[in-house]
Amino acid sequence: MPAYNSVFNADPSPRLIGNFPLLPLRTKIRGPTYPLPFPDPPLAANESPDPDSESYDILDETLALFRANTFFRNFEIQGPADRLLVYGIWFISDCLARIKPSYGVREATKEVNNAALDVNFALPGDPGWPLNQMYEPPRDRQDAEVLRQYMSQVRQELAQRLLARVYDDETEDKPSKWWLSFTKRKFMGKGL
Repeated sequence: MPAYNSVFNADPSPRLIGNFPLLPLRTKIRGPTYPLPFPDPPLAANESPDPDSESYDILDETLALFRANTFFRNFEIQGPADRLLVYGIWFISDCLARIKPSYGVREATKEVNNAALDVNFALPGDPGWPLNQMYEPPRDRQDAEVLRQYMSQVRQELAQRLLARVYDDETEDKPSKWWLSFTKRKFMGKGL
């Protein structure tokens, strides 16, 4: 059975830096991409809009496909959106590895936000990037800076949405064991 690919591969022509797409996001965090509208009526923080909604974005899809795709060691990239999906899955794995079962919401938020706000992460083409053969590096320094800003925006928004799902039960101050059970799994045998 093949891994689940992104539905955003069908987008006609997303803006690309190298071959990494800059897809629109539903976010209030500033960055180089334009924001998608928020759903009306508003949803709870731990819910995603319907995939047919105009508010549905690649980060909703990444969170939805994370647990299923984590079991796969091979992943066939069928379009640019798959590259962002792979990066999102790696980042979620990194965040979950930072959350200890004994952490409350405050400790986990601090740890995950520190990871999301760290600006010293590898870009495609850098020696620390996990799969350089599948990603093209940015053309020049300006493209690299725009890509870094976009990836930082993705990391921050993904961290917020992940925390809302891991700590979705407001009565308990413990992380969901269903999410933390994926801390040791490596998607494609790689990680950030």
